[in-house]
Amino acid sequence: MALKRIYLDNNATTQPAPEVVEAMLLYLYEKFGNPSSKSHYFGWEAESAVENSRTILANFINADKKEIVFTSCATESINTVHNGISESYSFKGNHIISSQVDHHASLDSLANLENKGIEVTYLPVDRYGLVDSYELEKAIKPNTILVSIIYANNEIGSLNNIKEIGQICRNRNVLFHTDAVQALGKIKFDVQEQFVDLASFSGHKLHGPKGVGALYIKNKVKLKPLLFGGGQENNLRSGTLNVPGIVGFGKAVELANNNMDEDAKRISFLRDLLYLELKNQIEGITLNGHPENRLPGNLNISIDGVKADNLIAEIKNIAFSTSSACTSSKAKVSHVLKAIKLEENLLSSTIRFGLSRYTTKEEILETIKIFSEKIQYLRSISPLTLING
Repeated sequence: MALKRIYLDNNATTQPAPEVVEAMLLYLYEKFGNPSSKSHYFGWEAESAVENSRTILANFINADKKEIVFTSCATESINTVHNGISESYSFKGNHIISSQVDHHASLDSLANLENKGIEVTYLPVDRYGLVDSYELEKAIKPNTILVSIIYANNEIGSLNNIKEIGQICRNRNVLFHTDAVQALGKIKFDVQEQFVDLASFSGHKLHGPKGVGALYIKNKVKLKPLLFGGGQENNLRSGTLNVPGIVGFGKAVELANNNMDEDAKRISFLRDLLYLELKNQIEGITLNGHPENRLPGNLNISIDGVKADNLIAEIKNIAFSTSSACTSSKAKVSHVLKAIKLEENLLSSTIRFGLSRYTTKEEILETIKIFSEKIQYLRSISPLTLING
């Protein structure tokens, strides 16, 4: 009898909600018009759907709908911010501040700008992976044009105090961008209250579709486009819009708006159950990231004496990860774990669970049972020894 498959890799991607799929199908089959076609009903229909999703997202983050630009993904949104600000504000300076634990979509984008002469400061973080606001303020210089800091860390789940960071930037007249990909739909995000000037999002992290993202650009912030062509999205992002994807993104945000508090409470309970039971049953379990100030569905742990790759190979029916899905194929040690100064012997013994709206208590209990058995087995045949053993 085949084992039931359990999906616990929701920081990598989420299952599209049934309501999302249903909404998208209508715009794949029947309402298939191009929103740039202004001369007939099919185009008007598609444009109306796009604008409806734009309004939903804008209302959810307390923005104006004119401040929302749809993109293909968060990577595009982040690159658009970094490249666009560096060009539009070159008259003011050429210095950008980020952190050592930002997503590679951000770090690689900034590395590319460094090759073009932009100066980038990568702030260190504490043992929880959080930026020190005092260190940020010290790093701001007269030629600083942008601070780009991740809100919710995709690997260890810790939440930066972006309101405090945003306030510092606003006081120093420096633009503030946050990668809010993991945060949107899971925790409160208000661009006005948190002093955010630019923010990046992705549909597939909150039970929406892949292949669609968004960018919030505060009114009056000047941004040179990354793509050129048809002049869509007020000339900020040329290219035919992914109408079904945008419709699905809007529906996913709508569902999150209706269920976020309830979801967060239930998912946090299951996350804590998973962690505490594993810790009670297995010696040498270490939590990575902040114990309280973290995403509801993220659990990152190190398991002393067991290689994460061996667990992946041994446990076939449970989906979990050893690092960020965007970098796992590169077989590199996590830059986040190195930045928080995790013990050397634990770098390759760390795994990440991602829970979601669709995770059940039964799945968590089964996961605890399987992991407890497999970890004990692997330790029994492994030459590795526990730090405190």
